[in-house]
Amino acid sequence: MTRRPSLQAYFAPLTGTPQPVLGRHVLGTIAFGENFHLALEPQGHPELAVPMSSPGFDAFREVWTTTSEPAFGTRDGLVFAHDGEHLFVSGTIAPRPVYAPTVRTTYEAAFSLVTELGYPHIFRMWNFVGDILGSNAEGLEIYQDFVAGRAEAFAAHHGDGTAHMPAATGIGTRGEGISFVLLASRTGHPRHVENQRQTPAYHYPEQYGPKPPSFARATVLEPSETLYVSGTASILGHETVHQGDVAAQTDVVLENIAELIGGPSLAAAGLDGGHELKDLRLAKVYVRHERDLPVVRARCREALGPDVETMYLNVAVCRDDLLVEIEGLVHGPEWAR
Repeated sequence: MTRRPSLQAYFAPLTGTPQPVLGRHVLGTIAFGENFHLALEPQGHPELAVPMSSPGFDAFREVWTTTSEPAFGTRDGLVFAHDGEHLFVSGTIAPRPVYAPTVRTTYEAAFSLVTELGYPHIFRMWNFVGDILGSNAEGLEIYQDFVAGRAEAFAAHHGDGTAHMPAATGIGTRGEGISFVLLASRTGHPRHVENQRQTPAYHYPEQYGPKPPSFARATVLEPSETLYVSGTASILGHETVHQGDVAAQTDVVLENIAELIGGPSLAAAGLDGGHELKDLRLAKVYVRHERDLPVVRARCREALGPDVETMYLNVAVCRDDLLVEIEGLVHGPEWAR
């Protein structure tokens, strides 16, 4: 029997060529630094570079690897790689007065590619939104403008249900325009998880924009059992809590993640087991204000412990009153293979 390819991620220095461990191949990379580009690298794999770092924060490359040699390609401005079980797709949208129509067209193209290549199960997305709290030409917040276009793309491709909405992060950048990465699986089964402390994002009231965000709080991909935690903020129900207090907001974020991965929320999704914060293997922490980094770092170090590889980026979060956001993943048992 042929073993299913396994997918793993690690953080690497931004300089130089990423070197996967023996027996693994690079599927795709995201470079978090000061530049913006999207291309197939000389080694063949796609790389999205996003300007999200500043002095005092981390600059690094997130490397997604697989045990099977991937095939690479481009289409309609998208770059992609796939290994027979996993698909990595990335795209960009140039700055424009209003984003929603182009976001819908671009995301529909990505969803169509997912279907045509035979990887129908999207389990993780990252959405990088320049000037996320700014206003478009019609006076709508750019994040809300983006969310409206993405929601229309999901509805056009998947219908109005919520079962297809994967774990996702929607976060600001230090540049302009919008870019994204999605991961999809051919035969893996995504189990999407909601947080019992929070209103599902796709049920947010209209005060947060004309369309609610299209994502789940986390996704477990079976049978690998890897747990992907969405960007998580200081939100209880649907409301921001502890406005102006970055220490308290960080504590709530960590408590939200602990509840999400700790058992009850997993059980509500029909999944067994549970995890502690120290079980996270990779975490990215988005900090709005440079001055807040020492407080956020200290809180995260205490809660996560020394074994969670944690990177810190200096960008705005999707609401003006949110000061910090954290995402992460827990690798399944195949990580040890």
